[in-house]
Amino acid sequence: MQARNLNDGNLDLHDLVAKNQFGTFFGVSQQTFDTVWDNLTGKDQNSVVYISMEIGADPDVFHPIKDRLMDLEKTDSMDSRIKKFIKKIFTGPEKIPCYGGGLGVLAGDTLKSFADCRLPVVAVSLLYRHGYFSQIVDSKIGQISQSVAWNPEETPGLYLLQDPKNPGQALQIEIPFFNEFDQETLITAQVWMKMEVNHTLDYFVPELLLDFSLADNPTPIKNAAGRLYNSESSIIKATQRRMLGSGILPVLQAMGISSHTLHLNEQHGVVVALQLIAEELATLLKNSDLCQASNEQIITAADKVARRLVYTIHTPVKAGHDRFDKSEYAGISHRSCRHILDLLAYDEDSPHSYNFTTLAMRVNRTANSVSRLHRDVTHKQFPDFAKKITAITNGVHHLTWISDERAELFDNFPELNNWRRDPGVLKNVDKLKSNTRFRTYLLRAWEEDTKILYKYVNNMLLQHRNQMTSTWIDPPNHYSNIIDFDTKLDPKVFTVGFARRFSTYKRADLIFDNIDKLCSIAVSNNWPINLLFSGKAHPADEPGKTVIKLILDYQQELHTKSNGLVNLIFIPNYDMHIAKMMVAGVHIWLNSPKRPLEASGTSGMKAALNGVPNLSIMDGWWVEGYHEGQTGWKFGYEGSIDEADLSESPEALLYAEDSASFYATLPLVLEEFYENDEKSRFIDKAIMNLILNVPIFNTHRMAAEYLQKYQLKLPARLQSEMDGFGKLYNSNE
Repeated sequence: MQARNLNDGNLDLHDLVAKNQFGTFFGVSQQTFDTVWDNLTGKDQNSVVYISMEIGADPDVFHPIKDRLMDLEKTDSMDSRIKKFIKKIFTGPEKIPCYGGGLGVLAGDTLKSFADCRLPVVAVSLLYRHGYFSQIVDSKIGQISQSVAWNPEETPGLYLLQDPKNPGQALQIEIPFFNEFDQETLITAQVWMKMEVNHTLDYFVPELLLDFSLADNPTPIKNAAGRLYNSESSIIKATQRRMLGSGILPVLQAMGISSHTLHLNEQHGVVVALQLIAEELATLLKNSDLCQASNEQIITAADKVARRLVYTIHTPVKAGHDRFDKSEYAGISHRSCRHILDLLAYDEDSPHSYNFTTLAMRVNRTANSVSRLHRDVTHKQFPDFAKKITAITNGVHHLTWISDERAELFDNFPELNNWRRDPGVLKNVDKLKSNTRFRTYLLRAWEEDTKILYKYVNNMLLQHRNQMTSTWIDPPNHYSNIIDFDTKLDPKVFTVGFARRFSTYKRADLIFDNIDKLCSIAVSNNWPINLLFSGKAHPADEPGKTVIKLILDYQQELHTKSNGLVNLIFIPNYDMHIAKMMVAGVHIWLNSPKRPLEASGTSGMKAALNGVPNLSIMDGWWVEGYHEGQTGWKFGYEGSIDEADLSESPEALLYAEDSASFYATLPLVLEEFYENDEKSRFIDKAIMNLILNVPIFNTHRMAAEYLQKYQLKLPARLQSEMDGFGKLYNSNE
């Protein structure tokens, strides 16, 4: 029986209901659901498990089911079951706070493209009952971390799976944990599923989220299950990694998922490799004591397991690599596990620690960096594995990050037909470079997005002024203290956007190294500048929190020394919704890390997808996206990797050198913005971003490059489409 076209205006909402032994779901047809499930449970094992510690996919920035319901004006139903689904979509929480930053957002974008491309993939992650953290910012204190309260039960697109053997009960898996005496304790997780539905509602990728916050679990497990990247102790950190890695095989088995390939999005879930090695040894030793395995047998088992694993490394920064003290890890692991780790996770720099990045680098069939420059850095850091480390440059999901205003513009030019399905189509903007109508509408769309951003910022500033009398919080913005309630920031002012995790190597405060120089550029030319900054520092990252406090402290000095021409605004509680407004609404996207410590950086890609030029250090993706100045500007150190200092110590961060380069470049940018009423040179750069960068820095192209690593067999038509995405760019050329 042929499924009804879900684009049909006469769509019956019952066509969006699907069920199987694990529950009832809303958003795709039964036929689509069955196709996805058959792909994942097939005997040919022709599917992939994508493993990530965090997945960022908030329903307030990408919501295809909600969009379809609104387009069809179907916002209610007489069917009580469907009514409940629809109510949750329109009134439920719009946040799933189980991500902390770029790694998680990239994971979410990747899964969305897997769904768009109809690839047989299932994701596994953890569900954190208290999320990451909510950020309050006080001008005198700086960042204040507040626990997040959210209700997965009320969140649209999220389902607590049911146990087929016990109707009415949640699906649960059991995982053995061991103490230093090799005594076993079974811990339990219930399983949630988020459906990552594509924009045409005819495919989805299931995200399986393991929830260990059950009452019967030991307190250390519940503590680890509470918050993403809980760093209260190294034991909690190690326990989180074990919960993720140890839960993968049991949940796949419980659901009948047969995938052969496992993709580690960073090393956090690499404990799954230990489990697979243990299974191989059990077969080899005929279930004898695994501690009796020889080094040679362990190597043999590891080499066999490696054929199933694909590994992506995301950072050259030492803090991003998991290391655990051997004596501490002994308290939470079986001695057979430690035997394997002694051999495969040895850390030459720290012989008393296990290095889980080394383990992940050792046990895989292929490993990749996330940009070309990062590939070269990773070769330098891991010379023993250099031959198998290639580059797959990151991308972003174009349907999530291109603004509604820009999307409407693209929809109205026939040269760009099918851009939603194929981001490579936007290279056809080359045919519109001299089209006055296109250029005019592109500028109008940009201006409208800037107005949307400034509406948010001005309302925020008004709320901050009210805080002065209603709460104990001192407003985080000096601007809130010096203006009256009727004064607003002007969206016509040149606007710089900077938003990312506040870590010292990212140097958020670089451009304020010489405030007198920065202010003189504005004053001498009467060029007003608004600097919009946002981002969180990890609660345990005291240097990162210090950078946020410095940003707040610079505000008054900037305003005073520039006679009010330079205003620095900090937007608290950065999330995907704020990010989407910023990358579309600013006039330039600033990135100032110490080269070459930024492995990729995806925020600037999101700006580029909207045509917004970047002003960036030549690091990460920008080395590939700069295109000899056609898409933005560069500044700072460009030395070779061989000569690069990978230290993150304050004295090695090159503030004076790179800030001087910034001050030399900024007047060139401002002149192009202010000395032309039609903003023609800015529009030129916007157009070149659409032509050159959108076809490269999208997750459809990235998915095609990963597909070559996955060794999947696809139907001919789908393979042809993926080959087309793969031809958009080769990260290793």
